[in-house]
Amino acid sequence: MKSSLEYFWNSKWSLIISSGILLGLSYPPVPMPFLVFPAFLLIFRIIDLSNSVRSAAYWTYPAFLIWNIITTYWLVMATIGGGIAAILANSAVMTIPVMLQYKVQQKDIAPWLIALLQTAFWLSFEYLHHQWDLAWPWLTIANVWSNAPELVQYISVTGFWGISFWVIFSTALMYQFIKTVDNKSLKIGIVTVLFFPLCSLGFLLFEKQTEPQTKQEVVVVQPNFDSYHRYGGFKNSFKAHDHLLQMTDSLRTDSTALVVWPENAIQSDIANISSYSRLSNYTKGQLKKAADRWDATLISGATFYEFYQEDQKPALPYRSEYGPFLPFNAALAFHPDSTIDVYRKHNLVPIVERVPFVHFLNTVDIFGWVDWAQNQSYGKGYRANQFTVGVTKTPALICYDSVYPSWIRKYVQKGAGYLTIITNDGWWGNTSGHEQHFAYARLRAIEFDRWVVRSANNGISGIIAPNGSLEIETPYWQQKAFRYKIPVLTSQTFYTRFGDWLPYLMMALSAISIGIIVLNKDS
Repeated sequence: MKSSLEYFWNSKWSLIISSGILLGLSYPPVPMPFLVFPAFLLIFRIIDLSNSVRSAAYWTYPAFLIWNIITTYWLVMATIGGGIAAILANSAVMTIPVMLQYKVQQKDIAPWLIALLQTAFWLSFEYLHHQWDLAWPWLTIANVWSNAPELVQYISVTGFWGISFWVIFSTALMYQFIKTVDNKSLKIGIVTVLFFPLCSLGFLLFEKQTEPQTKQEVVVVQPNFDSYHRYGGFKNSFKAHDHLLQMTDSLRTDSTALVVWPENAIQSDIANISSYSRLSNYTKGQLKKAADRWDATLISGATFYEFYQEDQKPALPYRSEYGPFLPFNAALAFHPDSTIDVYRKHNLVPIVERVPFVHFLNTVDIFGWVDWAQNQSYGKGYRANQFTVGVTKTPALICYDSVYPSWIRKYVQKGAGYLTIITNDGWWGNTSGHEQHFAYARLRAIEFDRWVVRSANNGISGIIAPNGSLEIETPYWQQKAFRYKIPVLTSQTFYTRFGDWLPYLMMALSAISIGIIVLNKDS
């Protein structure tokens, strides 16, 4: 038995395969988030068995590849080439903090400090991985615990970065104890493992529930359109929109303040100019009348074509007979007073929705080999504008937006009384993708002490309470609609007020550590 354990502990391939599988199985929908602890223990062992920075990256890459495949295999359902490229690229990017973790592992410093610096490198990587055109926050370690909200209530202080800190720091400390039999590392590790869940328990037991300013009746529609068929499987856009209107009328009351349709629900393109098409004008008029008849705001996803004057055009516009324009994955709000507000999606899925670094590529392509303006896909929105609904405001977070807490924080700071998410997860079929996406929204509720209203084209739609508990959860791939009175809150959590203080602290620590490593190359 001992020889088998020793063989496993010293065999890189055994460690690689085991850690990759454990990491993959720690994410929703598998209810085993605790697997992330032994998984990273094995990752630290692989790092320790490596004999160079390059070797550490080389040996951890296949483990990360297995992790990415198990967790995000569903990416290939939307685009095979893009999905494979995303999995391969993200696995490679994950080796960057590993190389730094290897360097600090070689230093003759206190084991607990090694663990802290290794944690700082990983958190810095996760935070920076949220900030660029190849961002892929899906595999942030914190997301592992999204279906165990009772254990992570403390993220109202730390943001979900606190979960990553908890997992990596406690695991790194445990590895240092195994390696050096350092009792101090063991004690700190035990305290770390227990401290964060106990804090969460304290939040649940002693924190007073925020009293709502008021309540608003919301109708959420899940039309179950087939995204791979034109008009969602209906004969034309008129039939599709009638389906949405009928589902809404079956539930709304005179007290309904907000109707929420999902991403891509509007089956005809909408433009900001009347000369674009009769269909665009007719659809806008139809939905304005519906909002007026309901005396409620309608939020829905649509493709929005924004045309510009020549002197106001963006850097890389498309060209048409109507002038320069950009298409946006957008959310439209049709108000009872016949006004329309538009939110242009900010966090676009790399490759699938927008060519990464398109402006840079256009600049360096001095020979004009590629017409980047005509191949960029969606335009990128930059304003965190939200929609007024009665006495409060709510954003329409479109799909990928909902996994960016730093972006969502802007809305809560500006008075969002609850969070609204519209999405279309049907591109991925009946895979774990839509279950993961729904689960991650539970973390946003806790971080910001806000109710979450979620409308998904095929599911999962639902209502999430500020403590992350599920009030409503619809089945996948069914037509559903429901009505709920949402409490409007005005509270500001510590994380809302102070933002990403934890990753900033970790980045400062990482920068100092990297500076020391560079200045002491031979130590």
